[in-house]
Amino acid sequence: MIETPALKLYHAPASPNSRRVRMFLAEKGISVPLVSIDLAAGEQHGETYRAINPRRVVPALVLEDGAAIGEVPAIWRYLEEIYPTVPLLGTTSRGKALVTMWERRAELEGFAAVMEGVRNAAPRLAGRAIAGPHDYLQIPALVERSKLRVANFYSDMEGRLAEASFIAGELFSAADITALVTVDFATRAFDTPIPTEMHALRRWYDAIAARPSASA
Repeated sequence: MIETPALKLYHAPASPNSRRVRMFLAEKGISVPLVSIDLAAGEQHGETYRAINPRRVVPALVLEDGAAIGEVPAIWRYLEEIYPTVPLLGTTSRGKALVTMWERRAELEGFAAVMEGVRNAAPRLAGRAIAGPHDYLQIPALVERSKLRVANFYSDMEGRLAEASFIAGELFSAADITALVTVDFATRAFDTPIPTEMHALRRWYDAIAARPSASA
């Protein structure tokens, strides 16, 4: 385990985006001090955290010089550059492009779909339908569309995993992290687990969920 006391990760234990970074760290064998932000109590909106991340979202990685990096892909990129062992963003030009492509698809077509539905349905998020520095009213009609998007995401991933061992090809990558977190998020928030008939997706999920990093 690589100890990195100079870094600090602000996260929320139940935050799917925070989990994506924690899994990335665990796969690389990196230990970073964690600072929990209580989202339910609105701690992310307080002056202290807003000074770290004005967008008022988690996670945020604070570097030794005090610079803060927000957004999951940016945090991943920094960690991959500093700790290249156990590469999770690809190693060749082709591999890096494929990981970026598939991870982006998993985020936009799966993860974002779940997030859209949750934020437009949860009573405690009234007026906060979109995460970030601005307030937006909920649109209840988007919830059903989000569920359809998740169903389509599952179908697309079933087709992909019928021909590949992992989301981006033959190696585990950040794309698998985002896809796993998406499935767990959809299952918990939408009561929408993987359909029983999707054997390739279930095979992949069981393998990824068994990795030690999945509990990070």
